[in-house]
Amino acid sequence: MDSEIIKTAKGVLQQEAAAINQLQNYIDEDFEKIVSLIFNSTGRVVITGIGKSAIIANKIVATLNSTGTPAVFMHAADAIHGDLGMVQAEDVVICISKSGTSPEIKVLVPLLKKLNVPLVGLVSRMDSYLAKNAHYTLNATIGQEACPNNLAPTTSTTAHLALGDALAICLLKMRGFTPNDFAKYHPGGSLGKQLYLKVDDLYINNECPVVTTMDSVKEAIISISEKRIGATAVINEHGKLVGIITDGDIRRMLEKGTEFIQLKAQDIMSPHPKSIKKGEFALKALEIMKENNISQLIVTENHKVVGFVHLHDLLKEGIV
Repeated sequence: MDSEIIKTAKGVLQQEAAAINQLQNYIDEDFEKIVSLIFNSTGRVVITGIGKSAIIANKIVATLNSTGTPAVFMHAADAIHGDLGMVQAEDVVICISKSGTSPEIKVLVPLLKKLNVPLVGLVSRMDSYLAKNAHYTLNATIGQEACPNNLAPTTSTTAHLALGDALAICLLKMRGFTPNDFAKYHPGGSLGKQLYLKVDDLYINNECPVVTTMDSVKEAIISISEKRIGATAVINEHGKLVGIITDGDIRRMLEKGTEFIQLKAQDIMSPHPKSIKKGEFALKALEIMKENNISQLIVTENHKVVGFVHLHDLLKEGIV
């Protein structure tokens, strides 16, 4: 049987999930008008709120900025003490409030309307001061908070956040925002690197062990040992890639007791090695390594070996 803690946690998630699902019924022409208004605006989206709503506002601002819609946060309390000056004539203002009746909101709304900028109310009470005085409303009506006392903002803030995400993704799709666009705004961290880091950025830092098909196994072993990649590429007389010899190939040969003094690289190489073309993304290299359970990948250009990418390179860059 579930403990009381587990029951409570599940209950919170179920209640908030139900509230988000209910929001679908409130996506109407007003929502569509708001998206179009922001999309066609030459200014920014200024999002304001107080208390927990201010925290949600900050997150929505971050999501909009990272998906191609310029946005700034303005704290509702600071706005009535000077920060209102950040609002420009071309901006669209979104005011977030559960009740829509807090003192700061009642002071701020008339000031915003005097600036003659479009005002959107993201509110959970459609009979509130904010809902009645905003030019447009985003309906975030909920039954009650997940808090057993129906006091702590929980379900309401989740609903506000979800509507903010819906707004951002609609704008993203209208802008035709691509993974390459996303990479421009996320150059740091593993996420950004997945979107822009290429094998060219990695293989140039590694040695490039290569032997020919007619080189001796001894020469192959020396190549593997000196270059520290754990493998060596094998090329034919035309310089084209035809095989690979790995540490594992050497170990298996020795385990069999094979007399290798007279053997050539072509005798023990694995033909048709996995490779990746120069210019491909490092993320693709990782996918190939995972699919084939290998730790190094040969980089080629016109079927000729130009370098190696190792799993350690990807780990170092935080791609894995």
